[in-house]
Amino acid sequence: MKNVLNILLLHKTKVLGIILGLIGLGCLMLVLFLGGFFGTSYSDEELLAYENEVASLVYSDEGKLIGKFFAENRTNVSYQELPTALVHALVATEDARYFEHEGVDSRSVLRVLVKSILLGDKSSGGGSTITQQLAKNMYGRKDYGPFSMLINKSGEIKIAHQLERLYNKEEILSLYLNTVPFGESIYGIGTASQRFFNKKVEDLKTEEAAVLIGMLKANTYYNPRLYPDHALKRRNVVLNQMLRYDYLTQKEYNKLSKLPLKLDYANKVNDGIADYYLHQVKKHAQEKLNAYNEAHNTNYDIESDGLLIETTLNIELQQYVLNAFKKHLSRMQQLLNKQYDLAKYKRSLSLRVDAVFEKLNRPNDKYMQEYFDWDEKKAEELSVKDSIRKEMLLLHAGFMAMDTKTGEVKAYVGGIDFNSHPYDQITAKRQLASTFKPILYATAIEDGTKPCKYLKNEYEVENEDDWKPANYSKTEGGMYSVAASLAKSLNIPTVNLYKQTSFDDLQNIWQNLGFSTEIKDFPSTALGTMDASVYELCKAYAAFANHGKTVQPEFVLSIKTPEGKILYEAPQHPEAKQVFTEETAMQMSAILQKGIQQGTGASIRGRYSIRLPLAGKTGTSQNYGDAWFASFSPDLVMVTRVGASSNAVHFSSGSYGAGSTLALPITAFTLQQIQKDHQLSTTYFLPFPALPHHLSNCLDCEDYKEDTDVKMFFNNIFKTKSAEEKKKRKEERKEKRKKRREKRYKSE
Repeated sequence: MKNVLNILLLHKTKVLGIILGLIGLGCLMLVLFLGGFFGTSYSDEELLAYENEVASLVYSDEGKLIGKFFAENRTNVSYQELPTALVHALVATEDARYFEHEGVDSRSVLRVLVKSILLGDKSSGGGSTITQQLAKNMYGRKDYGPFSMLINKSGEIKIAHQLERLYNKEEILSLYLNTVPFGESIYGIGTASQRFFNKKVEDLKTEEAAVLIGMLKANTYYNPRLYPDHALKRRNVVLNQMLRYDYLTQKEYNKLSKLPLKLDYANKVNDGIADYYLHQVKKHAQEKLNAYNEAHNTNYDIESDGLLIETTLNIELQQYVLNAFKKHLSRMQQLLNKQYDLAKYKRSLSLRVDAVFEKLNRPNDKYMQEYFDWDEKKAEELSVKDSIRKEMLLLHAGFMAMDTKTGEVKAYVGGIDFNSHPYDQITAKRQLASTFKPILYATAIEDGTKPCKYLKNEYEVENEDDWKPANYSKTEGGMYSVAASLAKSLNIPTVNLYKQTSFDDLQNIWQNLGFSTEIKDFPSTALGTMDASVYELCKAYAAFANHGKTVQPEFVLSIKTPEGKILYEAPQHPEAKQVFTEETAMQMSAILQKGIQQGTGASIRGRYSIRLPLAGKTGTSQNYGDAWFASFSPDLVMVTRVGASSNAVHFSSGSYGAGSTLALPITAFTLQQIQKDHQLSTTYFLPFPALPHHLSNCLDCEDYKEDTDVKMFFNNIFKTKSAEEKKKRKEERKEKRKKRREKRYKSE
């Protein structure tokens, strides 16, 4: 023991030197740390020029927010927009001495240095001021290995001092609240307020402000949608901090802390009202922005510059269509499912499921899956084959409505659910069926055919191998006027008209209307065997209402900077292309109105009681694979198509699978709501203009004739019939007329 003491006494000078050296090094490190000598440096100019990436806001035609385009989902707000309660909640919870320090709270820094960094006690608290947290949010943190915390904290202290020198306290609070993350890929108090309470930040109540400030500690754990119990407890902690620092009275605290947690969650990116439409808007807006940047040598970014994009969408009409989708398709889906539960159809579907499954080359394991359902999104344990079967049975649909004169797209529902089925049914190409017929008839009228010309309802083939059309009703004989043939969608007279019409003229009109698929000169072309999209058909049918002119669909009305500078503005009088004459358009409009009054679209008047001015045409592809309904008023064209992803899955009869029963009701249910909406009905459904005098009698003829007058004359001369034969013939004609009346509303 004595020897040990002697050794210590001999080396006490060295020991003391080491201790003093460590203390000196510690002091030096502290000075360097507090002085911000570690970490990345930024100039005053860089700090003053700092800007957040801000989401571009997308609005409907009436100024309602419908979505955002962003790299970081953020909406900046100014200090003047911040409610006092929000500022008090933030300061009381995150930095009680905020208005007293100059960016750094020395007591907190020392606590962090000793406990958090030297002793590794992570529960001791962060110690960063709001200004330091802002520095972290602005530039993030880098990895420096074991010294990361020390170097990053030091750099944040340095930046905090600069920020306090360059900005006032209010500006720093605004910058901070615009940079802070709230989870769910959203940034900033403005976006968080809209997301969780569906209101502007200046309208936040004290208890709502406390919820959002409480999330800053851990934005997932305290997310009020995911963990309402956690959020409620954290909110009351924030309220208690406000009480502690005299921002609330005891009475106010007692009242507010007892309130239940109330959210008005509004995910403007995924709420589904315009997801398919927003995808198109982004594509069109980007094209216009690229053109502006190239012309003006600028670099505006649609995802980060907070642009204001005004679109053509009418939010009320869009909602009406969505309501119609759910009302009609949910019922039809049940009926299709019921059909494929029958043994005959179940077997055929199983064979198709097996064929798809074999291509996957994987085991038929079961696992938990989410799938679309009209009532709600469901999740259950499904095998791979079960999942394929559900997907194959799903009915998909697309609906597009467009202003006939400006091309402004007023409603755009591209499918049943964007999150689970993002493929856009409006741009998908499927067989047009009878919706093609008006294009053929317009070509014939353009070439001089009159609506009262009669077409034979018999088709003669040169040899038995030739293709032969048949009417939906399976009847033939006699003659129908051009107008009646189209209104009733008769196939045999239509093919006969095709044979009398110039194919070159038809092809020219087809291309000028904007269709991209090539048509070929076959008699079956008359019945719409080629593919086209809802988008293309909508644009084409608009020409019937717009004096024979087509216009390009328009999605974007204007693009502006946050300061109001106009980067793009849609022309008030868009360029229109004359495809056929105004007289042809007016006659076609009259014939297609007849189709709604008396033809295949008549159920929209009778069954659905739609009184609005309307013209239109149904369409049913082979084996009921796709159902179409295209309709228009003088100012609005609407097209819808319904069908499963594969044409092999379909209804077995026209009772459910025809255009009049599967597609038309979506438009009908939409129009029922419009009839009650004075603004929409008076804007887009004014009466059709009267035909000019020289065309006023263009449809003034009988729909049907038994035969030509000449043929009947010679039959009467050269063929003598007994009284019994005449009576029998009369009864047959009477029975045919009765059957035609019964099937009038079903024929396609």
